[in-house]
Amino acid sequence: MFLNVLRSETAASPERMARALAGLRAYQAALREQRPDPMPAIHRAGRVSLRDYGGSGRPVVFVPSLINPPDILDHSPATSLVRWIAAQGFRVWLVDWGSPGSDDRDLDLAAHVERLLVPLLQALPEPPVLVGYCLGGTLALGAAAITPVAGVATIAAPWHFAGYDEGRPTLAATWGAVKPAAAMLGLLPMEVLQAGFWQLDPTRTIAKYEAFADLAPDSDAARAFVRLEDWANAGAPSPTLPPRRCSRTASPTIFPAKAAGSSQAPRSIRSHSPARPSSSSR
Repeated sequence: MFLNVLRSETAASPERMARALAGLRAYQAALREQRPDPMPAIHRAGRVSLRDYGGSGRPVVFVPSLINPPDILDHSPATSLVRWIAAQGFRVWLVDWGSPGSDDRDLDLAAHVERLLVPLLQALPEPPVLVGYCLGGTLALGAAAITPVAGVATIAAPWHFAGYDEGRPTLAATWGAVKPAAAMLGLLPMEVLQAGFWQLDPTRTIAKYEAFADLAPDSDAARAFVRLEDWANAGAPSPTLPPRRCSRTASPTIFPAKAAGSSQAPRSIRSHSPARPSSSSR
């Protein structure tokens, strides 16, 4: 699929194709940093766990997307949001969604909230502030509708999805081609999702490898690129239906606020009244 995108984007420019391929080879050959071991898991609900990042003060739970690994929020010593927040006087946990299996094939987004996320939140000594990233922001809003929280902040997690209008036909065709195999497996491999993401912005996909070809292999910029691309290319298979990757240009939103557009929460969540923060909330 990547080569198809490459040929389409650089058909009129052999020089660009050669440069993008050089960047791809450099990325494949780059030295990889050793990733630290995950932080200890203190609470579990099925395959999902809360990883403890320490700190003291008001509890804050970071909710990442279901798609890529949760360590995007603890990506390097210089770019760890969860460690920085812990250092600002908060008690911090990070949700680790784990790896789904065939038993999770019918676990929709509402079930992820009700069966997996909410029990973890209710195991904490007091209602936390939720910080949701990408699809995790949508799940955090769902959780806040049915269990007490002290507040919700979302990062790159718009509530409606109208921005995908131009790419919908291509994505629908890709999904149609892989749907029978995904239905048989009960899971959607990350490689299929990645192909869909490339199709959303093929120009940017090729341009970033062209730019990488010009970076010195031992530069900070090159190491950061490799680290981020490895994260973007990694991830457990998704249950049954493909979720949405975050938009890096989306604006953060703070809850409570009106949800824009016509998208609605799943019925099982929608049937509950939004919970009010506990008396310990400010």
